[in-house]
Amino acid sequence: MRVRPLTWLLSALATAAVVVGGLLALPPDAAPAGNAAPPGKARPDARGVVLAVHGGAGTALDRKTTTPEREKAYRDGLAGALRAGQKVLDGGGSSLDAVEAAVRVLEDDPLFNAGKGAVFTADAGHELDASIMRGSDLKAGAVAGVRSLRNPIEGARLVMDESKHVLLSGEGADDFGARKGLRTVTQDYYWTQTRWDALMKAKEQERPQKQGGEGRGEALADEVAKGTVGAVAVDGGKDLAAATSTGGMTNKMPGRVGDSPIIGAGTYADNRTVAASATGVGEVFIRSAATATLSHLIEFEGRGVASAAYEVIVKRLPRLGGDGGVIALAPNGDFDAPHSSPGMLHGYLTKDGKIVTKIFPDESPANS
Repeated sequence: MRVRPLTWLLSALATAAVVVGGLLALPPDAAPAGNAAPPGKARPDARGVVLAVHGGAGTALDRKTTTPEREKAYRDGLAGALRAGQKVLDGGGSSLDAVEAAVRVLEDDPLFNAGKGAVFTADAGHELDASIMRGSDLKAGAVAGVRSLRNPIEGARLVMDESKHVLLSGEGADDFGARKGLRTVTQDYYWTQTRWDALMKAKEQERPQKQGGEGRGEALADEVAKGTVGAVAVDGGKDLAAATSTGGMTNKMPGRVGDSPIIGAGTYADNRTVAASATGVGEVFIRSAATATLSHLIEFEGRGVASAAYEVIVKRLPRLGGDGGVIALAPNGDFDAPHSSPGMLHGYLTKDGKIVTKIFPDESPANS
């Protein structure tokens, strides 16, 4: 048998090293020649973003039927949250403080399904969830099923900062917040006519299903906002943070907890990858570990934020029977907001101070 000289082996190894090096040098959203490109878009929606917020995913506002006053109210609500976070960042504050400030503003606005504007449960009550996460050390806090905290996001931050736990629920979470001095309210604080009407509509839609014996018996989601508000930010130290807050789903079963207080489902932040806050059908986001999966696609597959977010929201979630959206911010300021629902209310702030809000489908097409 003919033995090839050692120089042949060295040459082959050198060639292999060049090939492997070239593959590793490919940008995150590129693919080797001859292979299919990663699914979805390669370019993010915006660059140079320092803060973004969302006000829920659902059927979206109709440009033809939305009055100028209603349009202004929604844009002002999103912009007000962005300005609250901007004030923190401009003062040298942390991304964690910025997302908490932004979400607090949205919780106080009855237009959004969180805090003051929370939807009703099936028994005409209110049970609210929230979470917050810091990307520098993966520390997080959350509350679920609270009934008396005015701002659940403050409860989530309190759990993170002043307890050894990540998630507190129900009466225990309410009591912990009250003992630590958080503002508390009675259930009637959350009442709004719009949310009451939505509950009555859901009950009416549910009735013929029960009479016919063929109804699925699941909660009917609010048609405008499927359950959350949220914020993501990056500060001057390149630290990421994310926060999410919700009233849940209209007519939900008492005790139901969605994705918003679940770290890795509704909220995630890791300085190495992304800050993400989700909105949509919570059960599907939990089953897919949506925001953690988004982060892992960036970390382990080298995806860019746009490609990873598209993969999770547009490719994977609909196959599980649900839709929704996410705001996702990379450490370098790349930002993307894909949604598989018809619309998603959201906005962002760039490092040069520009504020952009998107509330109509033609401003933010679905599945893109």
